[in-house]
Amino acid sequence: MRFQGIGQGHREASRLMIALLTAALGAAVSGCAKKEAPPPPPPVAVKVGTVLQKDVPIYVEAIGQTRGSTEIEVRARVEGFIQTIDFKEGNPVKRGQLLYTIDSQPFEAALAQAKGSLAEAQAQFARARQDVVRYEPLVAKNAISRQEYETAVAVQQAAEASVDAAKAAVQRAEVDLSYTKVVAPEDGLVGRTEVYPGTLVGRGQSTLLTHISQIEKIHVRFTMTEKDYLYFARRREQRGTSEQAPTTSLELVLADASVHPEKGRIVFADRNVDPTTGTIMMEAAFENPGSIVRPGQYARVRAAVDIKKDALLVPQRAVSELQGIYNLAVVGTDQTIEIRPVQMGARVGTLWVVESGLKAGENVVVEGLQKVRPGVKVTPEMVKIEEGSGAPPPPAAPAKAKAEAKGAQG
Repeated sequence: MRFQGIGQGHREASRLMIALLTAALGAAVSGCAKKEAPPPPPPVAVKVGTVLQKDVPIYVEAIGQTRGSTEIEVRARVEGFIQTIDFKEGNPVKRGQLLYTIDSQPFEAALAQAKGSLAEAQAQFARARQDVVRYEPLVAKNAISRQEYETAVAVQQAAEASVDAAKAAVQRAEVDLSYTKVVAPEDGLVGRTEVYPGTLVGRGQSTLLTHISQIEKIHVRFTMTEKDYLYFARRREQRGTSEQAPTTSLELVLADASVHPEKGRIVFADRNVDPTTGTIMMEAAFENPGSIVRPGQYARVRAAVDIKKDALLVPQRAVSELQGIYNLAVVGTDQTIEIRPVQMGARVGTLWVVESGLKAGENVVVEGLQKVRPGVKVTPEMVKIEEGSGAPPPPAAPAKAKAEAKGAQG
């Protein structure tokens, strides 16, 4: 009886425990059911701009390399050892300015020898002339034979020719001596020296010493496709000009994306189209104030060939591209994002012409493109789209640029 009472007590305690656990679990489930879902994330903040609509020029561009209007190779014209270098590399030089001095002693000796030979030839000529003067009255009186007289005349003529040859030798020796002073043939900007004091130059060939470039006008040599050349040629024909090269005004776009302030013109077009590349070589000339543009720079030459009326433009950074497909993130009236495929046209500065897929007055995401997805709501911050948006910082001010150029030259 006693053990039976104990077992029954255990069973009642177990039932009570189960009842309490069930109640606790029910309360927990009820609490979870009543808990509210988390609020949706706030709209993404992006910068949005209204598509720009304006008339824009359509350009044809070509990559070229700059060079001086005149490129001069300064070479040694006589053989000898370089004694002095008399200019500062990279500085402007004037015509006739001394650049190099070559050892002149061998040439001074050659000149002295040539002058000695000339004096000897002149003495022989004077003696031969005296013989002719002396023989002339004698032959008239038959005191000497005519053959003897004619021989004296021939000797005089030979002596005179020897004098002329000796004078030419002296002149040649003087010219060779003058070549030991290498001077600048024209004004321009001199490059680095290719030789140094003690270098033997001119042996067997005219050794290159340095280069001089005239850069008051800078030239750009580039190639143009047959298609573009035919376009320009037909425009020239329509305008009634007889010039061989296209006459369209050109612009020069430098490596920092700045546009050279001076317009250019084509000064040379090659006689033929290269059959291997289908291009024709051309050269354009630009005024170069301040000599900012130097030879050897890569630049783009472009010409406006048409005007696109009421073109739609967006910043280049607003366009995403994947496998040749271009997209814009268009913001609807309900602030919802639509990823729209578009056809892109020519680039105008930092802007890009949209050929199709966009309408005037629509808004596009210009900053924060990586944050948006189709159907996502955004908080737009309106900005103005204008040419130059997102452009690199402007070049140094003219005064600063001149000071830097002066310091580089000094």
